[in-house]
Amino acid sequence: MKIYRTTQGIIIEANDKFYLSNAKNWDSFVNRDNLFDELSTEIQELNEFPWDSTGILAPIAQQEIWASGVTYMRSREARMDESKESGGADFYAKVYEAERPELFFKSSAARCVGTGEKVRIRKDSKWNVPEPELTLFSTSNGKIVGYTVGNDMSSRDIEGENPLYLPQAKSYDKAAAIGPCLYVPNGVIDADTQISIEILRDGKGVFEGDISINRIKRGFDELVGYLFREMSFPNGAYLMTGTGIVPDNDFTLLSGDVVNITIEGIGTLSNEVE
Repeated sequence: MKIYRTTQGIIIEANDKFYLSNAKNWDSFVNRDNLFDELSTEIQELNEFPWDSTGILAPIAQQEIWASGVTYMRSREARMDESKESGGADFYAKVYEAERPELFFKSSAARCVGTGEKVRIRKDSKWNVPEPELTLFSTSNGKIVGYTVGNDMSSRDIEGENPLYLPQAKSYDKAAAIGPCLYVPNGVIDADTQISIEILRDGKGVFEGDISINRIKRGFDELVGYLFREMSFPNGAYLMTGTGIVPDNDFTLLSGDVVNITIEGIGTLSNEVE
Protein backbone atom coordinates (compact mmCIF):
# COMPACT_ATOMS: atom_id res chain seq x y z
CA MET A 1 0.00 0.00 0.00
CA LYS A 2 0.95 3.63 -0.41
CA ILE A 3 0.04 6.72 1.60
CA TYR A 4 -0.01 10.17 0.05
CA ARG A 5 -0.06 13.42 1.96
CA THR A 6 -2.04 15.80 -0.24
CA THR A 7 -3.85 19.13 -0.24
CA GLN A 8 -7.08 17.10 -0.05
CA GLY A 9 -6.03 15.04 2.94
CA ILE A 10 -4.38 11.67 3.53
CA ILE A 11 -4.98 9.31 0.61
CA ILE A 12 -4.39 5.56 0.72
CA GLU A 13 -3.65 3.58 -2.43
CA ALA A 14 -4.35 -0.14 -2.42
CA ASN A 15 -4.70 -2.44 -5.43
CA ASP A 16 -4.78 0.55 -7.81
CA LYS A 17 -7.67 2.09 -5.92
CA PHE A 18 -7.61 5.28 -3.86
CA TYR A 19 -9.29 6.01 -0.53
CA LEU A 20 -9.53 9.28 1.40
CA SER A 21 -8.77 8.60 5.05
CA ASN A 22 -10.86 10.11 7.80
CA ALA A 23 -7.66 10.88 9.70
CA LYS A 24 -6.46 14.48 9.74
CA ASN A 25 -3.16 14.26 11.59
CA TRP A 26 -0.28 12.88 9.51
CA ASP A 27 2.05 12.41 12.46
CA SER A 28 -0.23 10.13 14.47
CA PHE A 29 -1.47 8.41 11.32
CA VAL A 30 1.93 7.09 10.20
CA ASN A 31 3.44 6.60 13.66
CA ARG A 32 2.00 3.11 14.21
CA ASP A 33 4.08 -0.05 14.51
CA ASN A 34 1.32 -2.10 12.84
CA LEU A 35 0.73 0.44 10.09
CA PHE A 36 0.09 -2.04 7.26
CA ASP A 37 -2.55 -3.92 9.27
CA GLU A 38 -4.19 -0.68 10.37
CA LEU A 39 -4.41 0.54 6.77
CA SER A 40 -5.83 -2.80 5.61
CA THR A 41 -8.58 -2.51 8.20
CA GLU A 42 -9.33 1.14 7.50
CA ILE A 43 -9.88 0.82 3.75
CA GLN A 44 -12.56 -1.80 4.36
CA GLU A 45 -14.69 0.99 5.80
CA LEU A 46 -13.97 3.60 3.10
CA ASN A 47 -15.41 4.25 -0.33
CA GLU A 48 -13.19 4.67 -3.38
CA PHE A 49 -12.00 8.22 -3.90
CA PRO A 50 -11.74 9.76 -7.41
CA TRP A 51 -8.22 11.13 -7.09
CA ASP A 52 -6.24 12.33 -10.11
CA SER A 53 -2.84 12.41 -8.35
CA THR A 54 -2.83 16.19 -7.97
CA GLY A 55 -1.92 18.17 -4.89
CA ILE A 56 0.80 15.83 -3.64
CA LEU A 57 2.82 17.15 -0.71
CA ALA A 58 6.04 15.80 0.77
CA PRO A 59 5.13 12.88 3.07
CA ILE A 60 6.39 14.66 6.17
CA ALA A 61 4.94 16.85 8.91
CA GLN A 62 6.91 16.96 12.16
CA GLN A 63 9.42 14.23 11.36
CA GLU A 64 13.13 14.83 10.94
CA ILE A 65 15.19 13.53 8.03
CA TRP A 66 18.55 11.94 8.83
CA ALA A 67 20.99 10.36 6.40
CA SER A 68 23.60 7.61 6.21
CA GLY A 69 26.92 8.07 4.44
CA VAL A 70 29.41 5.79 2.68
CA THR A 71 27.11 2.75 2.66
CA TYR A 72 27.84 1.75 -0.96
CA MET A 73 31.28 1.10 -2.46
CA ARG A 74 30.64 3.72 -5.17
CA SER A 75 29.98 6.34 -2.52
CA ARG A 76 33.16 5.36 -0.68
CA GLU A 77 35.19 5.82 -3.85
CA ALA A 78 33.60 9.16 -4.70
CA ARG A 79 34.05 10.57 -1.19
CA MET A 80 37.69 9.48 -1.12
CA ASP A 81 38.34 11.00 -4.54
CA GLU A 82 36.79 14.38 -3.75
CA SER A 83 38.67 14.59 -0.41
CA LYS A 84 42.14 13.48 -1.43
CA GLU A 85 43.48 17.04 -1.72
CA SER A 86 42.37 17.87 1.83
CA GLY A 87 43.83 14.68 3.28
CA GLY A 88 40.40 13.46 4.31
CA ALA A 89 40.20 10.45 2.02
CA ASP A 90 41.23 7.97 4.71
CA PHE A 91 38.29 8.95 6.87
CA TYR A 92 35.83 7.68 4.27
CA ALA A 93 37.74 4.42 3.79
CA LYS A 94 37.68 3.85 7.54
CA VAL A 95 34.00 4.60 8.04
CA TYR A 96 33.04 2.17 5.26
CA GLU A 97 34.73 -0.65 7.20
CA ALA A 98 33.94 0.58 10.73
CA GLU A 99 31.36 -0.95 13.03
CA ARG A 100 29.70 2.41 13.63
CA PRO A 101 28.01 3.93 10.54
CA GLU A 102 28.14 7.56 9.51
CA LEU A 103 24.86 9.27 10.37
CA PHE A 104 24.09 12.95 10.02
CA PHE A 105 21.14 15.30 10.27
CA LYS A 106 19.82 16.16 6.83
CA SER A 107 16.67 18.25 7.07
CA SER A 108 13.70 19.46 9.02
CA ALA A 109 10.30 19.29 7.38
CA ALA A 110 10.42 23.04 6.73
CA ARG A 111 13.55 22.70 4.57
CA CYS A 112 12.32 19.62 2.68
CA VAL A 113 10.40 19.58 -0.61
CA GLY A 114 8.18 17.01 -2.29
CA THR A 115 7.81 15.77 -5.84
CA GLY A 116 7.11 18.55 -8.35
CA GLU A 117 8.80 21.16 -6.17
CA LYS A 118 12.21 22.72 -6.69
CA VAL A 119 15.44 21.66 -5.04
CA ARG A 120 18.37 24.05 -4.67
CA ILE A 121 22.10 24.17 -5.25
CA ARG A 122 24.19 26.37 -2.99
CA LYS A 123 25.27 29.72 -4.38
CA ASP A 124 28.72 29.31 -2.81
CA SER A 125 29.32 25.89 -4.41
CA LYS A 126 30.50 25.00 -7.90
CA TRP A 127 30.12 21.20 -7.78
CA ASN A 128 26.66 19.91 -6.93
CA VAL A 129 25.01 16.54 -7.44
CA PRO A 130 21.79 14.77 -6.49
CA GLU A 131 22.04 11.55 -4.52
CA PRO A 132 19.21 9.05 -5.10
CA GLU A 133 18.49 7.10 -1.94
CA LEU A 134 16.02 4.61 -0.55
CA THR A 135 14.65 6.34 2.52
CA LEU A 136 13.31 4.45 5.53
CA PHE A 137 10.46 5.58 7.77
CA SER A 138 10.63 4.37 11.36
CA THR A 139 8.05 4.88 14.07
CA SER A 140 8.87 6.45 17.43
CA ASN A 141 9.66 2.91 18.63
CA GLY A 142 12.33 2.50 15.97
CA LYS A 143 10.34 0.06 13.83
CA ILE A 144 10.67 0.39 10.05
CA VAL A 145 7.14 0.48 8.63
CA GLY A 146 7.56 2.32 5.34
CA TYR A 147 9.83 3.54 2.57
CA THR A 148 10.04 6.51 0.24
CA VAL A 149 12.31 7.97 -2.44
CA GLY A 150 14.92 10.46 -1.29
CA ASN A 151 17.20 13.00 -2.95
CA ASP A 152 20.15 13.98 -0.78
CA MET A 153 21.41 17.08 -2.61
CA SER A 154 25.13 17.51 -2.00
CA SER A 155 27.83 20.11 -2.61
CA ARG A 156 30.83 17.93 -3.36
CA ASP A 157 33.42 20.70 -3.45
CA ILE A 158 32.48 21.92 0.02
CA GLU A 159 32.55 18.44 1.54
CA GLY A 160 35.76 17.64 -0.30
CA GLU A 161 37.50 20.76 0.98
CA ASN A 162 37.23 19.49 4.55
CA PRO A 163 35.14 16.61 5.99
CA LEU A 164 34.13 18.92 8.85
CA TYR A 165 32.19 20.98 6.31
CA LEU A 166 29.75 18.11 5.79
CA PRO A 167 26.78 19.91 7.44
CA GLN A 168 27.18 22.86 5.05
CA ALA A 169 27.50 20.54 2.06
CA LYS A 170 24.39 18.61 3.01
CA SER A 171 22.00 20.77 5.02
CA TYR A 172 20.49 23.94 3.59
CA ASP A 173 17.12 25.12 2.30
CA LYS A 174 15.58 22.71 -0.23
CA ALA A 175 18.55 20.34 -0.09
CA ALA A 176 16.31 17.38 0.71
CA ALA A 177 13.43 15.98 -1.32
CA ILE A 178 11.30 12.97 -0.46
CA GLY A 179 8.20 11.42 -2.01
CA PRO A 180 5.95 10.96 -3.82
CA CYS A 181 4.42 8.72 -1.15
CA LEU A 182 5.12 6.54 1.85
CA TYR A 183 5.21 2.93 0.65
CA VAL A 184 3.92 0.51 3.30
CA PRO A 185 4.45 -3.14 2.33
CA ASN A 186 3.38 -6.22 4.24
CA GLY A 187 6.95 -7.03 5.28
CA VAL A 188 10.38 -5.76 4.32
CA ILE A 189 11.15 -4.26 0.93
CA ASP A 190 12.55 -6.66 -1.69
CA ALA A 191 16.36 -6.70 -1.54
CA ASP A 192 16.54 -6.70 -5.35
CA THR A 193 14.61 -3.43 -5.62
CA GLN A 194 16.18 -1.08 -8.18
CA ILE A 195 16.91 2.61 -7.76
CA SER A 196 17.33 4.61 -10.96
CA ILE A 197 18.03 8.24 -11.78
CA GLU A 198 17.89 10.40 -14.87
CA ILE A 199 18.94 14.03 -15.11
CA LEU A 200 17.49 16.13 -17.91
CA ARG A 201 18.93 19.39 -19.23
CA ASP A 202 16.83 21.30 -21.73
CA GLY A 203 14.76 18.15 -22.07
CA LYS A 204 17.71 15.93 -22.95
CA GLY A 205 19.31 13.31 -20.77
CA VAL A 206 22.76 14.22 -19.42
CA PHE A 207 23.13 11.46 -16.83
CA GLU A 208 21.45 8.23 -15.86
CA GLY A 209 22.24 5.29 -13.64
CA ASP A 210 20.73 2.51 -11.57
CA ILE A 211 21.64 0.17 -8.73
CA SER A 212 20.00 -2.51 -6.61
CA ILE A 213 19.57 -1.87 -2.90
CA ASN A 214 21.17 -5.26 -2.24
CA ARG A 215 24.50 -3.52 -2.92
CA ILE A 216 24.28 -1.57 0.31
CA LYS A 217 26.85 -2.71 2.88
CA ARG A 218 24.82 -2.18 6.03
CA GLY A 219 21.48 -3.56 7.18
CA PHE A 220 18.52 -1.21 7.52
CA ASP A 221 17.77 -2.33 11.08
CA GLU A 222 21.43 -1.71 11.90
CA LEU A 223 21.28 1.88 10.62
CA VAL A 224 18.01 2.64 12.41
CA GLY A 225 19.34 1.01 15.56
CA TYR A 226 22.28 3.42 15.67
CA LEU A 227 20.03 6.39 14.92
CA PHE A 228 17.72 5.56 17.84
CA ARG A 229 20.46 4.68 20.34
CA GLU A 230 20.54 7.99 22.17
CA MET A 231 17.80 10.00 20.45
CA SER A 232 14.03 9.95 20.58
CA PHE A 233 11.70 10.81 17.72
CA PRO A 234 8.15 11.38 19.04
CA ASN A 235 6.65 11.42 15.52
CA GLY A 236 8.97 8.89 13.91
CA ALA A 237 11.91 9.66 11.64
CA TYR A 238 13.12 9.34 8.06
CA LEU A 239 16.56 7.92 7.32
CA MET A 240 18.20 8.14 3.90
CA THR A 241 20.33 5.04 3.38
CA GLY A 242 23.12 6.35 1.14
CA THR A 243 23.72 6.40 -2.58
CA GLY A 244 25.39 3.99 -4.96
CA ILE A 245 24.97 6.24 -8.02
CA VAL A 246 27.40 9.14 -8.36
CA PRO A 247 27.99 11.12 -11.60
CA ASP A 248 31.53 11.50 -12.93
CA ASN A 249 33.68 14.24 -11.45
CA ASP A 250 33.20 16.56 -14.43
CA PHE A 251 29.42 16.72 -13.87
CA THR A 252 27.60 19.36 -11.86
CA LEU A 253 23.94 20.30 -11.67
CA LEU A 254 22.76 23.51 -13.27
CA SER A 255 19.69 25.63 -12.62
CA GLY A 256 16.82 24.28 -14.72
CA ASP A 257 17.97 20.65 -14.64
CA VAL A 258 15.27 18.10 -13.82
CA VAL A 259 16.14 15.19 -11.53
CA ASN A 260 13.92 12.10 -11.73
CA ILE A 261 14.57 9.36 -9.17
CA THR A 262 12.56 6.15 -9.39
CA ILE A 263 12.43 3.24 -6.97
CA GLU A 264 10.54 0.12 -7.98
CA GLY A 265 7.27 -0.28 -6.10
CA ILE A 266 7.36 3.25 -4.70
CA GLY A 267 7.29 5.69 -7.61
CA THR A 268 9.18 8.64 -9.04
CA LEU A 269 10.42 11.71 -7.21
CA SER A 270 10.79 14.54 -9.72
CA ASN A 271 12.37 17.91 -8.95
CA GLU A 272 13.64 20.83 -10.98
CA VAL A 273 16.81 22.54 -9.81
CA GLU A 274 16.22 26.12 -8.75
